[in-house]
Amino acid sequence: MTTLKKGDKAPEFWGIDQDGKVHELANYKGKKLVVFFYPKASTPGCTAEACDLRDNFERFQANNYAIIGVSADSAKAQAKFKEKYHFPFPLLADEDKEVIEAFGVWGPKKFMGREYDGIHRTTFIIDENGIIEEVIEKVKTKEHAAQILKE
Repeated sequence: MTTLKKGDKAPEFWGIDQDGKVHELANYKGKKLVVFFYPKASTPGCTAEACDLRDNFERFQANNYAIIGVSADSAKAQAKFKEKYHFPFPLLADEDKEVIEAFGVWGPKKFMGREYDGIHRTTFIIDENGIIEEVIEKVKTKEHAAQILKE
């Protein structure tokens, strides 16, 4: 779905997390950054994906990774999601879809025969210099950390 690919410069995004704190690409220079886009907070697939990242968070930290989750949910919904599952990473509340559209993950989807526009579950791995190292479009929600850390 996205037109961004390995080797591209990552979009210079900025967004607000569940606590009103601003996050932007420049904050993460010198770290690898995992930006995972998910359709909706507290739904089964999104919960499985985020919990898998949470359960492997120490391994990400040990490998100099930071993680940010992004959906079009409100800050309140993101805060509930983060609190309920004890996520150690921020969740951007991208209600105006600026970050989502910058990464090109918004578009037509099909579910149970119905077509609608929504977020395509996609993860971007960005290196220390802001270059996209990998784009994962076929996310395995229960094994996502292994897809990123390649173990």
